[in-house]
Amino acid sequence: FGSIDGDSPAAYRYTEAKLTAVASELLKELRKETVDYRPTYDGTSKEPIVLPARFPQLLVNGGTGIAVGMATSIPPHNLSEVVRACVTLIDKPDSSVRAVMRHVRGPDFPTGGQLVATRDELVKIYETGRGSCKLQGNWRVEEDKGATKIIIYEVPHGIEKSALVEEIGGIVLAKKVPGLVDVQDLSTRDVRIELELKGKNHTEPDLVMAYLLKHTRLQVTVKFDLTVLVPTANPEVGAPARLGLVDILRHFLAFRLETVRRRFEYELRKLLERIHILEGFEIIFDNLDAAIRLIRRSEGKADAAKKLQKKFSLSELQAEAILETKLYRLAKLEILKIREELEAKRKEAKRIQAILKSEAKLWDVVKEELEEVAKEFGNPRRTKISDEDVTEEFSAEAFIPDEDAYVLLTRDGWIKRQRSMNLATTRMRDGDAPLAVVAGSTKESVVVFTTLGSAYNLRINDVPASTGHGSPIQQLFKFKDGERPIAAVGTDPRVMGEFAFPKPELGEEYEEPYPHMLAVTKGGMALRFTLWPHKDISTTRGRMFGRLKKGDEFVAVFKVYADEPVCAVTREGRILCCEAQEVNLLAGPGKGVTLIKLGPGDEVLSAFTADRDVSIEKSTGATQKITAGNRAVTSRGGKGQALLKRGAIKGVVGPELIVPDLAAAAAEEGN
Repeated sequence: FGSIDGDSPAAYRYTEAKLTAVASELLKELRKETVDYRPTYDGTSKEPIVLPARFPQLLVNGGTGIAVGMATSIPPHNLSEVVRACVTLIDKPDSSVRAVMRHVRGPDFPTGGQLVATRDELVKIYETGRGSCKLQGNWRVEEDKGATKIIIYEVPHGIEKSALVEEIGGIVLAKKVPGLVDVQDLSTRDVRIELELKGKNHTEPDLVMAYLLKHTRLQVTVKFDLTVLVPTANPEVGAPARLGLVDILRHFLAFRLETVRRRFEYELRKLLERIHILEGFEIIFDNLDAAIRLIRRSEGKADAAKKLQKKFSLSELQAEAILETKLYRLAKLEILKIREELEAKRKEAKRIQAILKSEAKLWDVVKEELEEVAKEFGNPRRTKISDEDVTEEFSAEAFIPDEDAYVLLTRDGWIKRQRSMNLATTRMRDGDAPLAVVAGSTKESVVVFTTLGSAYNLRINDVPASTGHGSPIQQLFKFKDGERPIAAVGTDPRVMGEFAFPKPELGEEYEEPYPHMLAVTKGGMALRFTLWPHKDISTTRGRMFGRLKKGDEFVAVFKVYADEPVCAVTREGRILCCEAQEVNLLAGPGKGVTLIKLGPGDEVLSAFTADRDVSIEKSTGATQKITAGNRAVTSRGGKGQALLKRGAIKGVVGPELIVPDLAAAAAEEGN
């Protein structure tokens, strides 16, 4: 009911159903006692247990269903192919699945499409009765006045065309495929969905279709679960079983053989009954005058019947038929017709008896009738089968526009993407401040480091674009309770330079200096690590870059060279500067080493490279600029130097954020 566009059917009071010509082949022999009957639900009449189908409609028509503890999913198949497979099994009963599949290549859907599966995959499915494969719509490319158009002319079976067009329309509006600008449904009797590509650098049609196959119902999964009910000793109850293709066909052929046998037995019985009646007529016609005199002298129909039976050795049926005969049939010409009919009936009865005595002849009839059905109703295959899956070549990166962008991450955890960045004018929430600015191509990614030692890698193109405050970073990742971002870096080589994910080669051949990341905790611990483990897009749960002692958290993560001095500032007003190479470089997440020894109640507020200036906010409310480069570089693990004579540090401001200049970076890289 309904249509391929999802139109609902009419109300039940308006719904009509009419059998197609091929459907009549399921009912044609129903009145010839070919199948068993059972009472209907109310017991007022009887219904057939099964239909005397003249072809394997379960395979040809297919079907799906769910019951208690079982389910079935049988896709439709081509009638001509299934009939040829049946003929093969009749001629060679021991044929294998591969032999049968020379004819049945795979499912054949009424809406066409392309089935993606290798022959070995289909053989396994038809051997086990279980499996799945992909079904895709079909398309072609047309050039129209310089414009490139993709024409989808077949959609997968069971998919609403209107819903598919709506899905593609959403992709067009979201501009997820560069150059795909419009979709129109121009279908009439035939499906025609037009996709328009524009622009000099529009995506190749093959890549467009690979994307649509991956992200829309232009490609669906066809499930095979060939669970059927097989005959048992009780004809009214079938036993569920998952069968292969050959077993299903064998069950049908056994059923068909029995159906044909019962049909011939019924026809023979009717023939013999008619022959018996005609033989009575023949006897009477040879003694017609005597029979008429006997009837005229009788006292009624019953008396006449008894006298005819006694006089001419007739049966009750013969006598009844003679007495019911109209007078005009006593004419000489009618008598000749009856004798001709008798001769023809005897000949036909003899032929049927010969067939019933020979199973080989019964099989010949089964085969002949199957071929007749295929000849009358068979159609060429509509669904193509291919072992090439274009979606295997799909790369999400191919559909990301290569554009420069800036990502702003704020101290309160808001993140946004913009085409340009001006920290003085960009919008932020009241009381919030910039934490990091990352620049790079939309194909590159941004790595966000958090207080709990996790690194989250997200493609820049996936950061929500906004001219407002942005989006909470918790919408993009699954942060733990109390987890906050503390730093972010980009992966664009124009900005990162040597830091752009060099593969670590730890060991004797490892040479310093080498660019790394350095992380410092509130408890005075520090560790170095490379970005290599964090080069790929992460899950929403991120990856660990360091481990923490109980109650500790990271306060700073930044880029550093091994021979570069780094500094840490504590709440009690102390600062320690040492070379980064004194901090161990770890191959995996670890707790690191002590960077600065803290006094009771003290904690690290910030850490940075010595070439960057910061400002400290004193507990008295005053601010003081700190030039770290003027501080003595000592060994790690000490208490550091005093920054204040009295009081404590409330907070550290800086180092100042610098917005990367992508154009200048590209020019420098070119030189």
